[in-house]
Amino acid sequence: MTTQSKPYIIVLGNEKGGTGKSTAAMHLVTSLLHQGYTVGSLDVDARQGTLSRYVENRKNLIQQEGMALSMPRHYPIHRSTLESVAKAQEEEQNRLIQAIQLLQDCQFIIIDTPGSDTYLSRLAHSYADTLITPLNDSFIDLDMLVRVTPDSHDILRPSTYSEMVWEQKKQRALRDGGKIDWIVMRNRLSSIYSRNKEEMDRVLQALSRRIGFRLVPGFGERVIFKELFLNGLTVLDMRQASTPMTLSHIAAKQELNALIDKID
Repeated sequence: MTTQSKPYIIVLGNEKGGTGKSTAAMHLVTSLLHQGYTVGSLDVDARQGTLSRYVENRKNLIQQEGMALSMPRHYPIHRSTLESVAKAQEEEQNRLIQAIQLLQDCQFIIIDTPGSDTYLSRLAHSYADTLITPLNDSFIDLDMLVRVTPDSHDILRPSTYSEMVWEQKKQRALRDGGKIDWIVMRNRLSSIYSRNKEEMDRVLQALSRRIGFRLVPGFGERVIFKELFLNGLTVLDMRQASTPMTLSHIAAKQELNALIDKID
C-alpha cells in the first residue's frame, strides 16, 4: 500500500448489525501494524463499543502476559446528548474532526461504524478514502443494498444504504474533491455450493456495475474469530501468542491477506 501526507482513511460501514464490521476492522488494523505502518482507530459506535472492547482486550493481554503486540492509537466517539438536533450534529461533527486531527501523524485511520443509521455514521462515511461494507451472504442482508423481485431476483432499485453512500460520495466531493473507493465484502461465505450463493453472486455483480462498488470475498464463518476477540488477538498474532496454527487459522489468514491485496 502507498502512503501520503495525510492519513488514508478506511471506514467499515453497513446499516445492518452482525455483518462482521468490528472483526474486519481489528484485523485490518493489525495487518497494517504488522506491515510497519502507524495506525489510528476510531469507534463511532461507542455505545456498543465492540472495536473499543477489542482494543481494550488486546491492551489487557499485553499488560498481563507481557506480549509484544502492536497497538493502534484508539479513540471512541460518543453521540451527543444535546436535545437540539442542530447543536447535537455540530457537536458530533466537531468530535469526529478533532479525533481525526489527533491522528494526523498516522498513515492509516480505521473507522468502525454502527449497524444503524445515525448522523455520526453518515459523517464518518463521508471521510472514507476506502469504504468497506461487509455483507453476510443472504438476501436479508442484501436488502440493505438493493430491492429485488421475489421470484427472479431482478434488481428493482438501490436500497437505503446504497442511497446513503451515494449521498456521502457527493458530500466528500463537495468538501475536498476526494473520491470514495467502495468495496462490498461478501462475509461468512460457505465453501459449499448453493443456489442462494449463486444468485447472490449474480445480483451483486449486476449491482456493482450499476452503482459503482468493487466486490471482494471476505471471511468464512469461523468460530476462531469469536474466540480471538476475548484476548484482543487476530489471526496474525498466533505466533507471538504461541498458539498452534490450525487449518482454520491458516484459511482465515489467507482470507485476510486476499482482502488486503484487494484494498490496495
